[in-house]
Amino acid sequence: MRVYLTIIDETDEARKALRFAANRAAATGGAVHILALVQPQNFNAFGGVQATIEQEARDRAEAIANSAAGALMDDEGRMPTIAVKVGEGQAVIREYLDEHPEVAALVLGSADEGTPGPLVAHFSANAGKLPCPLYILPGGITKEDIDRLSK
Repeated sequence: MRVYLTIIDETDEARKALRFAANRAAATGGAVHILALVQPQNFNAFGGVQATIEQEARDRAEAIANSAAGALMDDEGRMPTIAVKVGEGQAVIREYLDEHPEVAALVLGSADEGTPGPLVAHFSANAGKLPCPLYILPGGITKEDIDRLSK
């Protein structure tokens, strides 16, 4: 079974990548994995305060991932696999790909303006080292174009 991995956050580009991945999974009889990233905290506060901040960040990431999964379930009738991981984005994604050899493609969305985003910049520069193909959706792509190109 083909598995399409997307990284979810609150951005438009993440939602576009998820739509593309869901369409490809439906067209190929595959599945979608949603990975929400929680950045580690860069400061040392009192243990309880830092733990609370980290838990709030994790809860927010889980809420975003669950919302995206619920929307996908409503649209496609399939529940994706959800994972929430703490760590630096590139390292967490590489680790996830190593742990899930069934992933057939990493699907990312590029920002509409400015730089493409740190994950797109990193993985496009290192695509030759990935164990699967990398799909990058342009930021200006419309939902209609995503549907036309991915089904």
